[in-house]
Amino acid sequence: MPENQGPRCTFSSVFLDDSARSISSSTGTSYKQLTQVERAFRSFKTLDLEIRPIRHRLENRVRAHIFLCMLAYYVRWHMLEAWRPLLFCDEDQQAKATRDPVAPAKRSEAALRKVHSKTLDDGSEVHSFHTLLRLLSGIVRNICRIPGASHEAPTFEIITTPNAKQRQAFRLLDTIEV
Repeated sequence: MPENQGPRCTFSSVFLDDSARSISSSTGTSYKQLTQVERAFRSFKTLDLEIRPIRHRLENRVRAHIFLCMLAYYVRWHMLEAWRPLLFCDEDQQAKATRDPVAPAKRSEAALRKVHSKTLDDGSEVHSFHTLLRLLSGIVRNICRIPGASHEAPTFEIITTPNAKQRQAFRLLDTIEV
């Protein structure tokens, strides 16, 4: 081995030394952030956003399509964050920020209770993102006309009255700050 080579970098010198602990921590955090990006792209292509291959050829149309896809994901992410109390998601985000990024993630006791009982603390049903959207889709606006009236007769609107869970979901959406 030539004499001008520097010290060898081994697994133990990088990951086990106290001085290198911050390096392994930032590496672990970066790796976990990579999995979030991969999850986002998987979300694009599956049931969440159902983005399919584009048929655009012009650069400005491709850019617009990608922009709309990213905007849809951004809106969905904010909705998920706001709806954490209603979903199977873990609400303890402070623990997520302070835990060891290399260690396996662990759910809080409150999140495990929601998963096992499938109920919230108030006794109502816990939802997935899709079931909550399905619940909210029950709120509709109908444009009505008196039966037997002519086409020129005035119309009026009837909007479904939201139930307690739907009102709570809308209140949580109002808390989103961008």
